[in-house]
Amino acid sequence: MAIDTRDLGPGRVVLTPVGDLDMAGAPELDRALDAVLDRPALVEIVVDLAAVTFLDSTGVAALLRGAAEAVGRGAALRVTRPQPLVARVLRITSVDVLLGLTTDPGGEGSATGGGWRRLR
Repeated sequence: MAIDTRDLGPGRVVLTPVGDLDMAGAPELDRALDAVLDRPALVEIVVDLAAVTFLDSTGVAALLRGAAEAVGRGAALRVTRPQPLVARVLRITSVDVLLGLTTDPGGEGSATGGGWRRLR
């Protein structure tokens, strides 16, 4: 798994993982998140899932760990642009809302406001 990191402005970072976010790829995401979380004045981490072709429970757990750690540091983590299969995994595990994801009328995942929310 490759992960591109780019700054969006002061305190905002986008991580773009490419490939499968599974048992083999989750440690890479963990390392990338740890590096970003160590940045001073961090406000938001956006994880762009457009290039993630597969997501399993270890990938979900990595995203949740990152989100919890971000909240603990006064920041937010949200996901954007998941492919339909990835969006479905986030939806059926009920973490879509926790990660700032909702479903638009067209059925594709889109990000909404960040923030840690309760499960529905």
